[in-house]
Amino acid sequence: MNYSVLIGFLVSSAALAISPGPDNIFVLTQSISNGVKAGLATVVGLVSGCLVHTTLLAFGVSEVIKRSDSLFLGIKLFGAAYLVYLAIKVYRSDASILLDKEKQPSQGTFKLFKTGFAMNVLNPKVTIFFLAFFPGFLFSETLGTVMQFYVLGLLFMLVAFIIFGTIAVLAGNISTYLMRHPKAGIYLKWVQIVVFLGIAIYLLLSDK
Repeated sequence: MNYSVLIGFLVSSAALAISPGPDNIFVLTQSISNGVKAGLATVVGLVSGCLVHTTLLAFGVSEVIKRSDSLFLGIKLFGAAYLVYLAIKVYRSDASILLDKEKQPSQGTFKLFKTGFAMNVLNPKVTIFFLAFFPGFLFSETLGTVMQFYVLGLLFMLVAFIIFGTIAVLAGNISTYLMRHPKAGIYLKWVQIVVFLGIAIYLLLSDK
C-alpha cells in the first residue's frame, strides 16, 4: 500500500474543497441566511451524493482497467486533458466571490439534505471529475480496484465533510473575512489552478 499516494490524494482533495465552487458557496449562503443547522444539513446531502458517483466510477472504470491497458491509458489522458481544461476555465473566470446574504425562506433540514444530495447526484460534471481525478491515485497492488475506488471515495467524502462542515459552522466569520479581504478570491482561484495542473501532471506520470 502506497501511503504517499493517499496523502497526496488527501491534500489535493482538501485544496479542491477549500477553493470556491457552487457547493461550498451554497453551504456558506445557507448557513448565513438560515443558520448552522441548515448549512450542515446541506453538507451531509452534498457529501452523501458522492457515494453515487464513487459507485458508478468503481464498477465502470474497474472493468476497463481489467480489460485493457490502452483503454486505461486513454482514461488517464482524458483525465489530464479535462483537468487542464478546468484550470484554463478557472483562469478565465472572475475571481470575486459573490455571497447572497439576504434571508432565504427557511427549509427543514431533511429538505435541505435532499437539495444537497440532488445537487450532487444530478450534476454530471461530478462524475466526469471523479473519472479524471481518482484513477491516478490507485494506491495498492494487492487490493482490488473496486475497493480502492471506494476507499478514495470515502476519503474524499470525509475531507469534504470536514471542510464544508467547518464552512457551515464558521459561515459568519468567513463571510466577514471575504468582505474585508476581496483579494482572497484571487488567492483561492490560483490554488484551484495549481491543484488542477498539478493533478494533471501527476496523472500523466503515474503508472497503472
